[in-house]
Amino acid sequence: MISRLTPRDRWLAAMLHEHRVLTSPQITRLAFPSERAARARLRELFQWSVLDRFQPFVTYGTAPMHYVLGPAGATVLAAQHGVDGKDLGYRRERAFAVANSLRLAHLIGTNDLLSTLAATRGRDEAGLTCWWSEARCTRHIGDLVRPDAYAHWHSPRTDLGAYLEFDLGTESLTQLTRKLSGYHDLAQATGHTTPVLIWLPTTRRETTARRALHRAWTQLARPATVPIATATPQPVFDPAAHVWLPLDATGPRLSLSALPDHWPDLAAPDTTSEHDPPSPAGATVLLPPPPPRAPAMRPGDR
Repeated sequence: MISRLTPRDRWLAAMLHEHRVLTSPQITRLAFPSERAARARLRELFQWSVLDRFQPFVTYGTAPMHYVLGPAGATVLAAQHGVDGKDLGYRRERAFAVANSLRLAHLIGTNDLLSTLAATRGRDEAGLTCWWSEARCTRHIGDLVRPDAYAHWHSPRTDLGAYLEFDLGTESLTQLTRKLSGYHDLAQATGHTTPVLIWLPTTRRETTARRALHRAWTQLARPATVPIATATPQPVFDPAAHVWLPLDATGPRLSLSALPDHWPDLAAPDTTSEHDPPSPAGATVLLPPPPPRAPAMRPGDR
């Protein structure tokens, strides 16, 4: 089986280890030329136990297949990085636990947003170069704040490193505004100003959230060290496009590539912080974050 795995298969195993669960449409947009090609290969990887899968119940229609890392995939991943399988912290029942998690919809929503960004290539060759999961963010800065993700967007003329907050509209806005003090503490502790991008489900929710966020933001000791922009999927779901509205502005909306121009004092992202320190002895090994896009296929790969 191992000899049949392509670089893309190994990359997919790493992505599922990092991001816990991806749906078939997300995997297709990230790594395959068509749904048919994705279905065929994902079926084989499931049969080889490289991946596991489940299909959540939904009230209307049919949910897409959801994929998690399988036991063979964890073994291959561990061998690839020269570590013991148990040091990855992988257990099959733990991987499947996400299927019954109350946070499944939130995790899928976050991954849908970031996988859409990762699959986006602008005319100026802008694209996503780094995508951290919530778990990786928590391991690095969880004593101060716990973002839903970290992303680094690169274009020929600008770079934007930002934390992401994904809001489903099901929780109190107080939970969102409370996080601003954590981002403020992080900026003071590190000396780096990193924007916070907040994705909201509707324009109505965004309007209400912006009022609450602005009140909390202006009460920070140094608000400028926590640049914030909000966006929604209405009228179009395109997170790289002109959908972002900085908290200190009323319009027009900006693209990801244009956001750094709105914050002229924003320094280039500290790319050294996007690399992981060695894992302490006895701790679960933290593998390097996989690149957001799958590697190019070789002739003969399936």
